[in-house]
Amino acid sequence: MPVVNRIADMSAEMAAWRQHLHTIPELGLECHKTAAFVAERLREIGVDALHEGIAKTGIVAIIEGRGEGPTIGLRADMDGLPITEETGVPYASTHDGKMHACGHDGHTAMLLGAAKYLAETRNFAGRVALIFQPAEEFGGGGEVMVQEGIMERFDIAQVFAIHNAPGKDFGSFNTRSGPIMAAADTFHIRITGKGGHAARPHDTIDPVVAACSLVQALQTIVSRNRNPLDQLVISATQIHAGTTDNVIPESCYINGTIRTFSKEVQAMVVKRMQEIVDGHAASFGLTAELEIEFGYPPTVNHAAQAEFAAEVAGDVAGEAGVNPDVDPVMGAEDFSYMLEARPGAYLMLGQGDTAGVHHPKYNFNDEIAPIGASFFARLVERSQPVSA
Repeated sequence: MPVVNRIADMSAEMAAWRQHLHTIPELGLECHKTAAFVAERLREIGVDALHEGIAKTGIVAIIEGRGEGPTIGLRADMDGLPITEETGVPYASTHDGKMHACGHDGHTAMLLGAAKYLAETRNFAGRVALIFQPAEEFGGGGEVMVQEGIMERFDIAQVFAIHNAPGKDFGSFNTRSGPIMAAADTFHIRITGKGGHAARPHDTIDPVVAACSLVQALQTIVSRNRNPLDQLVISATQIHAGTTDNVIPESCYINGTIRTFSKEVQAMVVKRMQEIVDGHAASFGLTAELEIEFGYPPTVNHAAQAEFAAEVAGDVAGEAGVNPDVDPVMGAEDFSYMLEARPGAYLMLGQGDTAGVHHPKYNFNDEIAPIGASFFARLVERSQPVSA
């Protein structure tokens, strides 16, 4: 595996950084300890400028290259998840009910490793903007950083990110042109009927029966309203009603998720859901309200950047170690906002047969950190070569 030799020499240091971050997972925009650690490492590395407090705890650090040129953005997310860790590792979370169950500690360590190499060698033109982002899991920190103007403020021309991928071959890179991750929207349905004694259902308007019928009907959007060539998931994940066996409740609540890759399919789903909810309310003689909470948009790679990123990945992993047309996944990612603001690409880096992300036994594989850091370094050097 032709990782950069200097970065390979940093393997133990990157693992130490990552394992320290693993002990202090933080949620949302409140990544104060994490950001302080990252800022301290960046000062030691010798970046040319350090901008803190973006999106509350986000950081953008600048490394100047040799001569004039554009600015390339490299992003790592920093936040953890509200999960109680079950790994049993000696560096397990010290923050109760929180853990790095998605590998953002590893993403941060990879970008720090690339930063150290790039600050030492500066074998590129223009500038590198190192983006350390909070609140990927909850809160849309990527959107906040874009709204706070990082693309314009730092004149970022293109932007790239890596996510680890359990289950993918160790050290393999996986990407594609176009949508690679889905939009994630949440629906809430509140049904109000007429409660009463369960032995006298004819005196009630039962919201539970309506809810059961409604959940079944929502699946017809996928099976009968969607073009079979379009990808779509609608999952009802919660139904809450009632308190005991002999009372028909007054109301019922349904909650779930919608995953789409295009605005056209998303708009169709919203229209049909409203029609189905309204129709059920009328047919069951009760009231029903639909609320859709729009979340992260789809993560859409730009064609030229995805193709170039796959080429660079081949420098590190070899041609056989790159899948440039991986199947998209229905998970969501707020790097989507950065890709809406600037051209770029998102890649997945295989970490072998490990527990999956968002699992209490998940742990980032430190052995892939030099591979990811080498990709970032080669990406910068090939994208912005120094003039002869």
